[in-house]
Amino acid sequence: MIDYLRSLLHRYLSDPQAIILALLLVVGFTIIWLAGDTLAPVLASLVIAYVLDGAVERLHVWKIPRVIALNIVFIVFLAALFLVLFKLVPLLSQQVTQLFKELPNMMANGQQLLMQLPERYPNFISESQVQDLLGTIKDELASLGQRVVSYSLASVIGLITIMVYVILVPLLIYFFLKDKRKILRWMAGFLPDNRALADRVWYEVNQKIGSYMRGKLLEILIVWFVTYITFALFGLQFSMLLSFMVGLSVIIPYVGAAVATIPIAFIAFFQWGVDAQFAYVMIAYAIIQFIDGNILVPLLFSEIVNLHPVAIITAVLVFGGIWGIWGVFFAIPLATLVNAVIKAWPKGRSNAESRPLVDSDQSFSEA
Repeated sequence: MIDYLRSLLHRYLSDPQAIILALLLVVGFTIIWLAGDTLAPVLASLVIAYVLDGAVERLHVWKIPRVIALNIVFIVFLAALFLVLFKLVPLLSQQVTQLFKELPNMMANGQQLLMQLPERYPNFISESQVQDLLGTIKDELASLGQRVVSYSLASVIGLITIMVYVILVPLLIYFFLKDKRKILRWMAGFLPDNRALADRVWYEVNQKIGSYMRGKLLEILIVWFVTYITFALFGLQFSMLLSFMVGLSVIIPYVGAAVATIPIAFIAFFQWGVDAQFAYVMIAYAIIQFIDGNILVPLLFSEIVNLHPVAIITAVLVFGGIWGIWGVFFAIPLATLVNAVIKAWPKGRSNAESRPLVDSDQSFSEA
């Protein structure tokens, strides 16, 4: 056993560049793990600046001076930020409040509909089952109400935090964009000169993650806008709130769309019952999800992230469990980083090397 471990260490950690790459990864993840909450404004600003830098570079390619391009992009970002804060957030807050006001009426109507099921389908549903279901729903709503009250009591602190973010984050974003090259040179001064392997991994990840994040943002906006227009045309209540949730659901691959279906079906059911209008809304939502998954995603992310669905789902579970919603959002970029490290990591050869598990020359990420 000791000889086997020694051979593994010699095979995978005998290259000095591999050790340097491993140390950089360990230090980076340790900083995020231990100081992630404290550095949250800095990390959020860094991510947003990273996304906006693509637009700055694109304008710079069009012969626009970088300073002017930077200011154009930053002004557009500020306009979008103020639009979200003073238009979108109040509208979403209003619809959430209205939804909680409508919940008692929805529950009453839903109870009447559910109580009719034992009469219509006595062989499948009994009255006791309906009563148990209603009791479970009431308990869940009571628990939800308690959480809302607790959140309201803590909202003052949350509001102060948001105000700090609103002032601090834009400033950090501007300086990250303005002094990008200075910051990169400063950071490079702490790195060893012999880091070709780390540079190769960073180059591959940088190309894919930048395109992925900008594509994901565009996908969220497109799905959100199309879903809102569709729901508004059908007259579905809380169209903005539901469409916003659908737009955010694309962050979680394969699972988000299924989860978003539940509140949509819930609202549509209590608004129209099991009617043709209910069926039309659900069919339209299914069509939007089909177009997103089969047309929009391949168009935006073609050859950007070449990961197997099993790897993507595993990344969502692992990184979501570690960092919550941020881990879910960055699950695919982090999985791309892991994949790039595995492919670039030096692998020694031994005479007793076993046969490959599969005959195909494709890697798991390309399957």
